[in-house]
Amino acid sequence: MILNITAVVPENVIIFSKLILVLPFLSFLLLGITGISKFKNYSGIIGITSMLITFVLSAMVAFKYFFNFGKAEDVFQKILIYKKEWLSFSENISIDMGILIDPISVMMIVVVSFVSLMVHIYSAWYMKGDKRIKVYYSFLSLFTFSMLGLVLASNLFQMYVFWELVGVSSFLLIGYYYDKPQAVAAAKKAFIVTRFADLGFLIGILILSYYSQSLDFITTIDRLTSESEFYNNSIAASFIGISALTWALVLIFVGGAGKSAMFPLHIWLPDAMEGPTPVSALIHAATMVVAGVFLVARLFPVYALSSYGALNVVAFTGIFTSLFAALIACTQTDIKRVLAYSTISQIGFMIFSLGISGIGGENGHGYMASMFHLFTHAMFKALLFLGAGAVIHYIHSNEMKDMGGLRKTMPFTNLCFLVACLAIAGIPPFSGFFSKEEILAAAWQSNKTIFFAALFTAFLTAFYMFRLYFKIFWYIEPLKAKAKSEGNLYMIIPLSLLAFLSIFAGFVPFNKIITSDGKAFESSFHFTFSLLPIAVAVTGILISLYLFKSKNNKPAIISSTFGSLIKTVRNKFYIDELYIFITQKVIFSLISKPSTWIDKNIVDGAVNITGNATQTFSEKIKKIQSGNTQNYAFWYISALIILIVIFTYMYY
Repeated sequence: MILNITAVVPENVIIFSKLILVLPFLSFLLLGITGISKFKNYSGIIGITSMLITFVLSAMVAFKYFFNFGKAEDVFQKILIYKKEWLSFSENISIDMGILIDPISVMMIVVVSFVSLMVHIYSAWYMKGDKRIKVYYSFLSLFTFSMLGLVLASNLFQMYVFWELVGVSSFLLIGYYYDKPQAVAAAKKAFIVTRFADLGFLIGILILSYYSQSLDFITTIDRLTSESEFYNNSIAASFIGISALTWALVLIFVGGAGKSAMFPLHIWLPDAMEGPTPVSALIHAATMVVAGVFLVARLFPVYALSSYGALNVVAFTGIFTSLFAALIACTQTDIKRVLAYSTISQIGFMIFSLGISGIGGENGHGYMASMFHLFTHAMFKALLFLGAGAVIHYIHSNEMKDMGGLRKTMPFTNLCFLVACLAIAGIPPFSGFFSKEEILAAAWQSNKTIFFAALFTAFLTAFYMFRLYFKIFWYIEPLKAKAKSEGNLYMIIPLSLLAFLSIFAGFVPFNKIITSDGKAFESSFHFTFSLLPIAVAVTGILISLYLFKSKNNKPAIISSTFGSLIKTVRNKFYIDELYIFITQKVIFSLISKPSTWIDKNIVDGAVNITGNATQTFSEKIKKIQSGNTQNYAFWYISALIILIVIFTYMYY
């Protein structure tokens, strides 16, 4: 049951929640729109200070929600702490601006603000000397504001507004190096692909709001998860045998799949690596790519209670994407692209975990596991990207072939990167072990096919992450470094904090605070169940150790043995080429060109004929307009005589 109580919310919490949105927006305005050049030297200080205050406020709101006012009758409540009507369409439907807090939104504001703070601090080192640093920090602030607005939104349309703002700000950040053609192309690709997905999201919103007669999350969920007129109408209406409710939920998931780079809408994310590396950490860790996961989680009661078919689409999309991306990650040589495909794979884990979940207690195990993995993944994936940024800054290359042996010259980065790799591989006691075990346990209880596919994906994850680790920090002796040191405090502080959380974040009792129905449940740890996943992860690490710890010809032998297969995987199963073929050969040739011909020769032709006829007729009659008064008098009197004759004939 979804509750909307009028709890007594402390006044300071309401103020803090508003400031969480206002501060990043003010930072964006101050740095990006004012045009005051003197702020350039203080842009880092302004951005970092704004995010530090935002994070502190987020942590205070989270603490007060979880330990003070958020729970009633042992259930964490969805509380609408602010609401203002913006546009009213009818008596029942209006667009409001509001702030909704519940366990997942509170968790997200903490995660988003913290990772954004780490990126802001790290950028002060990484982007030092950049001529457009003020613009860079303004874009970071806009992105953070957009994501915080998205997770605090109280209704579907408000979420959609911030959803699009996230798309715009990511476009600006990915294309930050606008003088690089690759960056411009990557920004356009991300923007266009996600726009197609967002069209599905918008149509889904319209269908859902039509049948629920509301855009408000709490009202919509309540009306579509109970035996009501709204629910009955939504399942009675159908198209090709599928209910309107299922269509709406699937279309909304399409929007989420685009933002979270699920197959086949994943193609934009690897190219997004053209942006600055700190931007990659922000987009790939805790913000844009988890928006789709958050969207499904926000509407999860409707998915779980009202549309099993839509939930199946979520589950199988997630597990296929996870395995698909993991295979590609095994063959990439650009370290940021390895991490990009790793992100796609891990987001797939979160998505399918939601898809196999029920609601309430142990039935909602998958939901809790998905949110748990979202939390831990934010920490170790941000650490991986910032560590990769340190390596790139040191070597001035993204390619593994230019790296090797860096453990000797970058010991701190080596240690942090190793911690993150152990976490994502699922090795105890690192955070990723606990969250991934919860997902695997939920899959084992729900769907054995998905479980074994996920287990194989976990093996691939351990393999490709330690392939990456060994190729960077071991393998060969380092080439001559182009930087003098690993970095300063602006680089060390974020990596240290993220490494700490990558180790200990797994001990947060998510089963007590973030569950499908707001009620705590017992989730016991079974070491015997974990033996197989641990063994699988260790096997992946040992294979990487055997192949990549030191330079040898073993990888080359494997590549030659499975040449065509590895080439196919390395080329990402030619999905990009398929899109190019469909757009250029099918859409452009069979649709665009005929449409252009019809528009030019038929539509424009009809308009041109009308214009030419008018011009010809004008040429014929323009002599009448001679300017001669005698001629005008003649035509006037002649017309008058003709009219008199006609009227005389008609009436007499």
